Amino acid sequence: MAAPKKGGNAGAQSKPWRSLALILIAIVALTGGMFASGHTTPRLGIDLAGGTSITLAAVPEAGQESAVNKTNMDTAVSIMERRVNGLGVSEAEVQTQGTRNIIVNIPKGTNSEQARDQVGTTAKLYFRPVVATELAGGGAAPTPSATSEGSEQDSGKDKATDTATEKATDGSSPSASGSPSSSATTQGRAVTDALKADETPSGSASGAADDKASPSPSATGGTSGDAESKLQAQYAALDCTKESVRATAGDGAKATDSTVACGQNSQGQWQKYILGPAAVDGTDVDKAQAVLNTQTGAGWTVTMDFTDKGAKKFADITGQLAQKQSPQNQFAIVLDGEVVSDPYVSQALTGGNAEISGNFNQQSAQELSNMLSYGALPLTFREDSVTTVTAALGGEQLEAGLIAGAIGLALVVLYLLVYYRGLSFIAVLSLLVSAGLTYVIMSLLGPTIGFALNLPAVCGAIVAIGITADSFIVYFERVRDEIREGRTLRPAVERAWPRARRTILVSDFVSFLAAAVLFIVTVGKVQGFAFTLGLTTVLDVVVVFLFTKPLLTLMARRKFFASGHKWSGLDPKALGAKPPLRRTRRPVRPAAGPVDPKEA
Repeated sequence: MAAPKKGGNAGAQSKPWRSLALILIAIVALTGGMFASGHTTPRLGIDLAGGTSITLAAVPEAGQESAVNKTNMDTAVSIMERRVNGLGVSEAEVQTQGTRNIIVNIPKGTNSEQARDQVGTTAKLYFRPVVATELAGGGAAPTPSATSEGSEQDSGKDKATDTATEKATDGSSPSASGSPSSSATTQGRAVTDALKADETPSGSASGAADDKASPSPSATGGTSGDAESKLQAQYAALDCTKESVRATAGDGAKATDSTVACGQNSQGQWQKYILGPAAVDGTDVDKAQAVLNTQTGAGWTVTMDFTDKGAKKFADITGQLAQKQSPQNQFAIVLDGEVVSDPYVSQALTGGNAEISGNFNQQSAQELSNMLSYGALPLTFREDSVTTVTAALGGEQLEAGLIAGAIGLALVVLYLLVYYRGLSFIAVLSLLVSAGLTYVIMSLLGPTIGFALNLPAVCGAIVAIGITADSFIVYFERVRDEIREGRTLRPAVERAWPRARRTILVSDFVSFLAAAVLFIVTVGKVQGFAFTLGLTTVLDVVVVFLFTKPLLTLMARRKFFASGHKWSGLDPKALGAKPPLRRTRRPVRPAAGPVDPKEA
């Protein structure tokens, strides 16, 4: 027989400590990272931790029923997901239900209430020029201070609080101070300017902001006067201190229409506005973020980057507004019909970016930047229902799931003890290592990628027990087959490994492929099941290669296993092993030829 090659099985058999040391280092490093990060438990999903479930229904504008389609609904879902994730809320689920509804599940935790408020803010985002504004309770709106070059100052954040004085007017234009007059003449002229901008054929910002724009001929001949009177009446009757009035202010106004709106300044005072047609759409904002400006001492500011198309629109409108006096040099950022900011400009901004500065704190700056980044939805939504989900039911289900998992694990261990006896020690240790790695990695994935453990994910972890146990069984049976062939334990362990390894890899690959496909084609909680199943399948390969096989190699050197003790699970007699193959000498027959007569 040929002598065994040096460095082959013998080399692999003599260095199991390397693999064990490698997985031990990995376990220690991951566990240390878990404690260092302060996240020692997995993040829980809404069904386990509780939270809020919101049902939103798409409401098409008049004559635009076809706008409620799959493309726009999917776009709305994507924007809502980014809006919530922009606040750092993990495991928020946003998915369509039917053809008109969107379900938003927000887990209880950091920023969950803020996320609920912003998800409910579902209308389109517009930048509209301000035509007139005053405090809702009467008096002039605060006058904004001067701005620095190349930036906009949020007039709602840094305004004076002087009240307007009652003055009679002689039909002249607004005063240089920019404080809106209470006279009907001044208001009437402001409304007329807004209507002129509204009737510009392009319906663009340039028409909205240019007080020299001439109105196009009216088809009806009386539309301009009727619209002016209607807008004046709306503005005069608008009481922004009432929530019911604020909720309906500007309802039915299109992007190309002048409208009225409400907004709140930094002092908590409500203001009412007359706004011109939309100059820039929310989709024209490419990126917005809150920045702490320490160089100029401006504190928290909001920077905006526009798309190429949006940059041109923004340059046009700021160039025209910069030539006007307050409040006509302001533009309002309108989200869901409410003015969230009304900065003014002192010069045209042509760089495709801008900065809104003022009396912001970190939270208010982040809120505004999030609205600017993710505020433009293709549809308007109505909040149909808001349900608070308690963790009590999920906790009961989790307890039931964990009990089921514990029973399943106990049955697996019992089976291993009865059938594999001493080998069950190796299997149980491998299961514990796999469970520990799974727990630590899930705890780290929470703050890292926002992974949250929900009930389907727990089910995936329970299913993984069977997958992991199956890998051990495949290897153990290969070793026992080698012993049945008459080989001793140490060679049997090494000879069985290549065939068992191929079977384990093929089996785990199929399981991982199924999990990956399920994760891609599904949404919501089913993805949690698929993700956990895929993760535990990968960990199964790691544990079998770096722990189970090296540990069995070491145990094969112990007398208890090597001698085939009847409780080791490797007793040759109990396995029906064949006697060892031995060489026997047989008499050499003479070559065939003629027989000598004398010998016969």
